[in-house]
Amino acid sequence: ESLTLLRATIPTNIDFQTNIKATGSKIMADPTQIHQIILNLCTNAYHAMEQQQEGVLDIDLVDEEIDSRQAQAVNLMPGTYVKLSISDTGAGISPENLDRIFDPFFTTKEQGKGTGMGLSVVHGIVKSCEGAIVARSKEGQGSTFSLYFPKLAEEESLTKEKSSPKGLQQGHEKILFVDDEPSLVELGQLILEHLGYEVTAVTSSIEALRLFQLDPGQYDLLITDQSMPKMNGCQLAKEVLAVRPDFPVILCSGYGSLMSQEDVKTVGIKQFIRKPYDTAIISTVLREALDTSS
Repeated sequence: ESLTLLRATIPTNIDFQTNIKATGSKIMADPTQIHQIILNLCTNAYHAMEQQQEGVLDIDLVDEEIDSRQAQAVNLMPGTYVKLSISDTGAGISPENLDRIFDPFFTTKEQGKGTGMGLSVVHGIVKSCEGAIVARSKEGQGSTFSLYFPKLAEEESLTKEKSSPKGLQQGHEKILFVDDEPSLVELGQLILEHLGYEVTAVTSSIEALRLFQLDPGQYDLLITDQSMPKMNGCQLAKEVLAVRPDFPVILCSGYGSLMSQEDVKTVGIKQFIRKPYDTAIISTVLREALDTSS
């Protein structure tokens, strides 16, 4: 699914190559988080090559046996892993920046091209799966990110599939979703549709307001990012609530310390979600907001 989406969005001057061999391997992970990882890393790879006339984005997925010597080098236990590698032929990363790329909010992108949360989120997801991520890069020669996920034995996979809790609250309502980062819009839409909702997803708060004003009755809830150009999430919420005072609005932000639950509720917003998006949290908060407003 991720590769299909990427093929449609990456420019044709980027040669998109894949080597997917571990098709039958299984790991314990949230599919939407794996989708988020691939979108983040491939978007970064594209940005590293966008000033070039041509480039190569290479995605490999293979099983790899890690011995004790290799395990020590990447801080893992010896065993069999599913290795996801994403490589580009872009500008590369300087040695001083390579040591900091997984720090929260660290970014070398110009303002408006990212929050610096991407690689920090990727690192956190991989560690939560008891895996590891290794970045290798040379300036002018591109970068490679290698992600190692513990491979489940077949009997272990069957046991965990049977015992894993489903516990996600679902719905069928119509959601208007807005975030100014395209990769997060794609991820948010994927999560919401996975939960059963009908979703209209846009990357502009101005466009979201226009769609709402065209037919205020067609949506059941608004999910909006806070930090957006021209009109932030709170300003959008005020415009929407001026039309429908009881309309449920959920505000999202990666900068949780700048805004408390109390601040959000004084605007009239029902709920507040901190980024990165988490499927279980979104499923619960959505139902609370929709059920209390009905």
